[in-house]
Amino acid sequence: MADLVKYQPLEKCNAQIFDHQYWSDVDQMFIAEVPELPGCMAHGDSPADALDNAMQAIELWIATAEEFGDPVPQPKGERLMYA
Repeated sequence: MADLVKYQPLEKCNAQIFDHQYWSDVDQMFIAEVPELPGCMAHGDSPADALDNAMQAIELWIATAEEFGDPVPQPKGERLMYA
């Protein structure tokens, strides 16, 4: 199982890891991106659903990285700057 000590459950985590959450007109869903984990994102019918699904996506992202021996970045917990 993936080591989620670094990426704690949503109610305890720094919400800034989900710094990019938005409504997608194309998908008709809310999207939650996890910018610290490249390509990690999830969707849901509500913002809360998108965040719950993003927590599952984080678990899968980390488990897959560990399975293939890829590095898992340490969470920075910093707000990302968007231009």
